[in-house]
Amino acid sequence: MLRIGIIGSNFITETFMNAAGQVEKVEVTALYSRSEERAKAYAAAQGIPNTFTNLEEMAQSDVIDAIYIASPNSMHAKYAITFMNHGKHVLCEKPLASNATEVQEMIDAAQANKVLLMEAMKSTVMPNFDAIRENLHKLGKVRTFFASFCQYSSRYDKYKAGEVMNAFLPELSNGSLMDIGTYCIYPLVVLFGRPDSVKASAVMLDSGVDGKGSLILNYGDMEAVLLHSKISNSNMPTEIQGEEGNMIIERISQPSSVRIQYRDGRPEEDVSRPQADNSMVYEIEAFAELIERRELESPVNSYASSLAVMEIMDEARRQIGLAYPADKN
Repeated sequence: MLRIGIIGSNFITETFMNAAGQVEKVEVTALYSRSEERAKAYAAAQGIPNTFTNLEEMAQSDVIDAIYIASPNSMHAKYAITFMNHGKHVLCEKPLASNATEVQEMIDAAQANKVLLMEAMKSTVMPNFDAIRENLHKLGKVRTFFASFCQYSSRYDKYKAGEVMNAFLPELSNGSLMDIGTYCIYPLVVLFGRPDSVKASAVMLDSGVDGKGSLILNYGDMEAVLLHSKISNSNMPTEIQGEEGNMIIERISQPSSVRIQYRDGRPEEDVSRPQADNSMVYEIEAFAELIERRELESPVNSYASSLAVMEIMDEARRQIGLAYPADKN
């Protein structure tokens, strides 16, 4: 049984708790919060036996084997390295860190301490992503990858009313590219690797982060066009266009269906696979199975993939003029 601690007490951790309850080989045994009152109240509601308000004490404790980090982006690297230095495995929410320098420091800590570090990018470990990879050859030579993830933030209305929430603060290393755009970039990198070049544009908000933006990534004989937004909605699917057909993927952030349309007139083929309602189940299962097999790196959400994704976002941020305080560390 893998004993997991949690950093964070928000809607993401509630979803994580629900998913963990569906995975037999794990149990959540501890929670960290800066507020003791909030920690105890949340733990009582979720049935978590141990609470901590001191990270070092939690990292040193023997009530957990691993930690799930769902803190603001700017704290990911610091928290992850603290726990890895105490021999704990780390499942860290996306984006893995604030920049590529921090990602490399996290990778170095994982390798030095011989523990597993895995980015919690759920989409790439879901059954329908397996369906995408295993059927990609049917498209022939791939020429275009188009992905869109535009989701109006529930916090944007408060932002417009004059209250700047955590989702729009550069101090926390967030904004549309980091929080939303990464869902488009990560699957692209897993499928096709690093691009030859990156072009980025964005609509910047007065708080200093991007509200929406786009990227064009060139692969020589293929081009990727990515759209992301926290200030508008879109229902456009992701599409991979090949010379023999195109693949249509609903919800790139958690692929819900995958179908292929052939250029030669063959009937459309639905290659979708059954999936659990809570899409976080698969990242928890993958994480636990790697630890059970004593493997120290995910073959899908690998160090190379996480580093490449962050380097793409670093370059995109450079082009749109988005800097974080963490970049100076």
